[in-house]
Amino acid sequence: MVPNDLIVNISRNQSLSDKWVSDNVVPYHPRTLIRYLLVGNEVTSSTAPNGTWPYLVPAMRRIKHSLKSLGIRKVKVGTSSAIDVLEASFPPSNGAFRKDLSAPVMKPMLKFLNRTKSFFFLDVYPFFSWSADPLNINLDYALFQSKNLTVTDPGTGLVYTNLFDQMVDAVYFAMNRLGFPGVRIFIAETGWPNGGDLDQIGANIFNAATYNRNFIKKVTRKPWLGTPARPGSALPSFLFALFNENQKPGPGTERHFGLLHPNGSRVYDVDLSGETPEAGFRPLPVPENNEKFKGEIWCVAARPHNATALAAALAYACSQGNGTCDPIQPKGKCFKPDSVFWHASYAFSAYWAQFRKVGGTCYFNGLATQTAKDPSYGSCKFPSVTL
Repeated sequence: MVPNDLIVNISRNQSLSDKWVSDNVVPYHPRTLIRYLLVGNEVTSSTAPNGTWPYLVPAMRRIKHSLKSLGIRKVKVGTSSAIDVLEASFPPSNGAFRKDLSAPVMKPMLKFLNRTKSFFFLDVYPFFSWSADPLNINLDYALFQSKNLTVTDPGTGLVYTNLFDQMVDAVYFAMNRLGFPGVRIFIAETGWPNGGDLDQIGANIFNAATYNRNFIKKVTRKPWLGTPARPGSALPSFLFALFNENQKPGPGTERHFGLLHPNGSRVYDVDLSGETPEAGFRPLPVPENNEKFKGEIWCVAARPHNATALAAALAYACSQGNGTCDPIQPKGKCFKPDSVFWHASYAFSAYWAQFRKVGGTCYFNGLATQTAKDPSYGSCKFPSVTL
């Protein structure tokens, strides 16, 4: 994958594109089975800076030209897109790309993908759609477990038995709307988190194993199942992810999408061939967070800790917001015990209580953790988040 921050320069400079391919593909190909080369990751996401958008397709053309000139012809070039490239997605037949992207980015991109016989690489996460609206989206429907629940698209009459198909078909209809019904979809990422923070619903081993096992069965079954809008079509896919990325920042789910722990042991049993029946797997732990957590949560320092790193995180937390650390100053109600650990715990809680609603997390480079146990003592009251 070409990193996002190189896209602009590569789009303007064929020599730089040639050098990137020479450095990153040529030494390993064909001994390593490189089949797909993505130019950027979710560059067109609504949360990504839009300064790169005009350069995305020109960079893809440059990279394709580099591959060809270096004699590499079987590598497909594309870019990964999050589902938020869509402005409308329900019902699927209403699928349409966002207006800010449709004409300037998506149309030339689809033209390139169609001409080069490449794929529209799509990141599909039913978890995020379900967890954002668990009262109106059925969990079994999101996990491919729906027995009787179906959703019918009033525009087409197509019947959906799971959320994944619904999301993918919305993109098919969006491409069709721009005049490119023949571009194939490749699932660049999908998965379900096996753990997360207290305030993250449904992130557990049971749901992760259920989703991934059912997804594998769906995309490996012969003849191909496809989706209601593209029945019988193959849906090549990558699962996200192989390992729990234990050093990744952000909410807890970001560190819990793996099939394996960082030490290589399994988080749960899975068979990538899709052939093992459910009875062939060990029992899964009963899910305990399929409903939203209700109560107070605090953000405190985690043990064991690195004192130097914790002191730096404490200083950062105290530099943010208004009066975040006043109670841990000398003569403050929370000054004692006078230790970096307790001061950091207070500062993390105060910071998180102030900034959670605008994206602040309880992480601090792995130095913080959430707890439902009130760390307050005496007259020292720790700020909390109430759910």
